[in-house]
Amino acid sequence: MTATEVLAMLRRLDDEESDGGAGSDQDSDVSWSLDSSFSSESDSDNELIPRRKKSRLDISDPGTDLFPSDNIPVQNPDPSDMPAVSRQHSPPRDEEAGLINPLTAERRETAKDGTVWTYIELGEDRGRRQCQNVITEAAGPTAHAKRNIEDALTAFLWLVDDGMLKHIRDCMVAEAHRVKEDEIWDITVEELKALIGLIYIRGAQGGKGMDLASFWSAEWGCAFFKETMSRNRFQEIMRFLRFDRRETRRKRLRDNKFALMSDVWDRFVQNCIACYKPGADITVDEQLFPTKSRCSFIQYIANQPDKFGIKFWLAADVVTKYMVNGAPYLGKDVTRRPGQRLGDSVVLKMVDPYLRKGRNITTDNIFTSFVLAKALQAKKTSLVGTVNKSRRELPPCVKAQMPLFSTVVLKSGDATLTVYQCKKNRNVCMLSTVHTAVGITSGPKSKPETVTYYNKTKVGVDVLDQMARKYSVKAPYRRWPVAVVTG
Repeated sequence: MTATEVLAMLRRLDDEESDGGAGSDQDSDVSWSLDSSFSSESDSDNELIPRRKKSRLDISDPGTDLFPSDNIPVQNPDPSDMPAVSRQHSPPRDEEAGLINPLTAERRETAKDGTVWTYIELGEDRGRRQCQNVITEAAGPTAHAKRNIEDALTAFLWLVDDGMLKHIRDCMVAEAHRVKEDEIWDITVEELKALIGLIYIRGAQGGKGMDLASFWSAEWGCAFFKETMSRNRFQEIMRFLRFDRRETRRKRLRDNKFALMSDVWDRFVQNCIACYKPGADITVDEQLFPTKSRCSFIQYIANQPDKFGIKFWLAADVVTKYMVNGAPYLGKDVTRRPGQRLGDSVVLKMVDPYLRKGRNITTDNIFTSFVLAKALQAKKTSLVGTVNKSRRELPPCVKAQMPLFSTVVLKSGDATLTVYQCKKNRNVCMLSTVHTAVGITSGPKSKPETVTYYNKTKVGVDVLDQMARKYSVKAPYRRWPVAVVTG
């Protein structure tokens, strides 16, 4: 019996045993083989009949033969005649692996948290400016500041106002009375201003490591110090310098580790907000204030010039480097919402007075996240920043190595993700809700526009920190509140 006759017999047996109902499904799971009576006289004919299962998948494709052979013509069944369950076994489209979807002609990747990113072409048409990038507030001094600030002295006194100075004066007097156990010691606000002036001059003359008595020395001293106050009076005032009342300190420290100077700091930040409106770009970053004073929330950061200090979160205007908001880092924040990242909480607090005005916030990878970008966009504020490649919302392609100075751009919703191979073994990821499309700038490194925009707007806090260090008036004080105020 030839192979053609065997094939015809098998098909006839299949039609007789199956009526297209439940029985056919059961037969499809049963292994079968040819009886020995069907054996052929030649070995080559036996090889054409392998032992295998009946499977409807094998004949669901019009181009698939039941028994593949170059010499045996087999008529393929019509796919429309097959049961619906057979057509459902077609290979799925692997969109999660970054393949092209034939229905949409888009290449996509899915992150670990389910965020879908779509590849877009470089330099696409940008269209209209998004509403969160249309600034609706003029930058510069506020009307309040323009009416009252005339020179450098009045500008300083509007940031460190009379209310703050009177509060410091009252705290100093209370501390002196407690220590000296009398009611005679006193200090005026004008004398306190003179003390601040001497501290600034001491720092301006590079006297951070200079002995204090040398400033009143007849040979090496400065005449301004002698004419302002005596050395003993200066030392006595510094001894009693305080920024809070000791009587209520224990209760306040339970809720606020920064209670020793929180009243003065909060008032200073409010004055900074009231006197100036930042421009279209704000930088949010961290600053390590160097000090080794005894403090429960001192931080150690290895990559900083000064390893130990108090960490502050700062927001600064990119153009003027003016500090528009700030807060100390005191450890775990109990006021943060459950499940909210620390970086998201910090940025939202720092820029809260400037939301819904069309500004852009630039952050680094400590703060930037897809959740933060969506939260800011809901408040008509955009975000640009580097992203940590370990974030769950990023696609797998961010960890792949590409040719040097090459760029890949993906999009999810209104956010674009730029992956730029800046070095041979290192790439950078940039998340932006400003750029609806990303072009490549001219130059040997072919930088994408998101990278150049970030480099231009990330420097607000860095330059502010650099200027604070260059014009520092700090001295080796052992009490951290005095070190922060005079630093």
